[in-house]
Amino acid sequence: MGKGIFITATGTDIGKTYVTALLVKKLREAGLNAGYYKAALSGAEPGPNGLVPGDAAFVAKTAGLTEAPSQMVSYIYEEAVSPHLAAQREGNPVELVKVAQDYAKSLEKYDYVTVEGSGGIICPIRWDEQHILLEDIIKELKLGTLVVTNAALGSINALVLTTYYLKEHQIPVRGIILNNYDETNFMQADNKRMMEAISGYPVIGIVKPKGKDIEIDLELLRSCYK
Repeated sequence: MGKGIFITATGTDIGKTYVTALLVKKLREAGLNAGYYKAALSGAEPGPNGLVPGDAAFVAKTAGLTEAPSQMVSYIYEEAVSPHLAAQREGNPVELVKVAQDYAKSLEKYDYVTVEGSGGIICPIRWDEQHILLEDIIKELKLGTLVVTNAALGSINALVLTTYYLKEHQIPVRGIILNNYDETNFMQADNKRMMEAISGYPVIGIVKPKGKDIEIDLELLRSCYK
């Protein structure tokens, strides 16, 4: 049976999918049986055989996964809005039972499953007679998290608030990953230091601007999967 980690971020367009792809790529390049899963994806593009989940397709191409992208995502919506709103408009709302079942199937196929979230940590996944937030999926799957952020102006606040929320909701944080990080920029270098000091969590990996790989210790990365 495989192990998993959940990838969340301090907001939308931080580079969560890009970092996820590089994490899976690093594991696979080390000869490990690593895969990908996402519970709900919105903003999919129409294709000849149905909606194409772009995030999953990007991860598959980057990491060399042969599994069809549509098989790695439980719920695929066309409108580029929060999953709860997309489901209200398109139908097929998220069911935690199906998410758990599909994730279990991924664990049967792969030794290391990297699970990508939707948006930031407080992302509504379903909001009708049931209320499901992103954190409910993390808890259902019993996963710890890696938090993706950048080191731009305002990133300290966003990172600390995200990790504080996770801690308050009893969700383990395994570490922080900085995307698009320029260590020669004095503000970004200080933001990295302040994020660690205030949040209490370490930066365990970085992706440089336009980086094609993630700088992270392989054994440390493997230890994040539980």
